[in-house]
Amino acid sequence: MISLGKEQSISKLAQLIKGESSFWINQNNHTTGKFLWQDDYWAVSVSESHLESVRDYIHHQEEHHREKTFVEEVNEFMEKYGWKLIEESNEK
Repeated sequence: MISLGKEQSISKLAQLIKGESSFWINQNNHTTGKFLWQDDYWAVSVSESHLESVRDYIHHQEEHHREKTFVEEVNEFMEKYGWKLIEESNEK
C-alpha cells in the first residue's frame, strides 16, 4: 500500500518499483535467468475508511494465500465488481 503525493503518478511509481526490484533480484541472483517484469501493472485506490483492513490483509497475506491463491482471489474480485480482463489480440 502506497500513498501518492500530488506530484507523483502511478506510472512513475510502478516504473521505479519495477526497476529497483528487478535490479536487486538480478544482482542477488534470486532467479536462474534474468528477471523481467511484465509491461502491465494494476492499481486500485482505497478509501481512508478501509486503510486498516487493507493493512491487515497485507500483513497476513502469506497465510491467507495458503488457503486461496492470488489468481483465485483476483478472479473473485473481478467477478464481484464486474470487471473483465482485457486481452491483447495477437492479430496485427
